[in-house]
Amino acid sequence: MIRTVELQAVAVRRGGRLLFEGVDLALHAGEACALTGANGVGKTSLLRCVAGLVRAEAGQVAFGGIEPSEARGAGLHFVGHHDGLKPARTAREELAFWTRWLGGAEIGEAAEALELGPLLDLEVRRLSAGQRRRVALARLLAAPRPLWLLDEPLSPLDARWRARLGEIMQRHLDGGGMILAAVHDPLPVATRSLELVG
Repeated sequence: MIRTVELQAVAVRRGGRLLFEGVDLALHAGEACALTGANGVGKTSLLRCVAGLVRAEAGQVAFGGIEPSEARGAGLHFVGHHDGLKPARTAREELAFWTRWLGGAEIGEAAEALELGPLLDLEVRRLSAGQRRRVALARLLAAPRPLWLLDEPLSPLDARWRARLGEIMQRHLDGGGMILAAVHDPLPVATRSLELVG
């Protein structure tokens, strides 16, 4: 199980442009870190680099002695700014698909925690942006993994659901989980901050 994530002098280049370089971070079990910075500075790209979806131009990402392929394959969740849900499927089908794909067992507790019951038989295209976000976030609970990489997790949740997500995040941290999140709004849990500067 991942207990630490270390970034050492990480640089990322996208489309021929160096987004950032020299990024260092050590994140340990029970900690959350908010990635901040201007739009386009590379917050999403850094999350994708940790997830193994973008190659680092320089530096390295380590997972406390666990092979990166193993850590990424079974130890982390990446929930992007776009929810990655298929509009023609029902919320139940989407949550069940992601749960199976990520190695989870069943969707009941996750659906209950995010009050998805009344939405499960609706097609994703009929859900509001906030409801779609809740379906996407439910995979965090349906298939537990220690490291959550979250891109703007609070958008587009209302105040009630931001508070509820804060409770869910805190339980994850209390259980030894870790959160690395790209944000514009402060996370509803105690966090460290890492500002990216292009």
